Amino acid sequence: MTYVMAVDDDPEVLDTLGRVLERESFDVTLANSAAEAVLHLEKRVPDVLILDIIMPGMDGVTLCRQLRRDPRFMSLPILFLTAKGSTDDIVDGLDAGADDYVIKPFELAELRARIHALLRRSIRDAESGAVIQLNDLKLDSDTYQVYIKGYRVQLTSTEHRLLRYLMENPNRALSPSHLLQAVWEYPSNTGDPDLVRAHVRNLRAKIEKNTDRRYIRTIHGVGYMISA
Repeated sequence: MTYVMAVDDDPEVLDTLGRVLERESFDVTLANSAAEAVLHLEKRVPDVLILDIIMPGMDGVTLCRQLRRDPRFMSLPILFLTAKGSTDDIVDGLDAGADDYVIKPFELAELRARIHALLRRSIRDAESGAVIQLNDLKLDSDTYQVYIKGYRVQLTSTEHRLLRYLMENPNRALSPSHLLQAVWEYPSNTGDPDLVRAHVRNLRAKIEKNTDRRYIRTIHGVGYMISA
């Protein structure tokens, strides 16, 4: 059974999430703080983590960063569900390592669709081939690590998925809307291009840190491309 954990300090939101998730036949754990969430996470890793940002004590962004530093949670799909909806807030959440971002108040149908998309992507990641290579980039899909000229970089699940898609489609200029459909599995004309931009920026910071080479090229007015 799919296991989903939701973390929110608002009892009404938490109750709503619990009912929605149970209707999807998920095994559900609810936590009202980051500290409580950590206790549950130490016992069992969920298939998806739904995380609020504004909480007393440790906030959601801090918890997300903490989880992404732990190899056990590197590939854990994390969705922020929060009232913090400015572009800067979204970028901060994605920079912390979140895979997706939904703003309150939210439509239940949209939340369900985002959760199922995260689950489908996790299954696809597990079924993908182990290693692909393009030029001096070598991507290991078992460990979510990429090797560049002798050094190794750890990626999040979404960073891995995005880089893999770009590597599998070299010399193609891929628009943010195309990537939202192909990588995030959003329906056509939905999703925020800032989601793509933030993850591209994070990828560049990791894989281009120790080199002067620009691996992911920006094609102005179109999108992004990796050259073979």
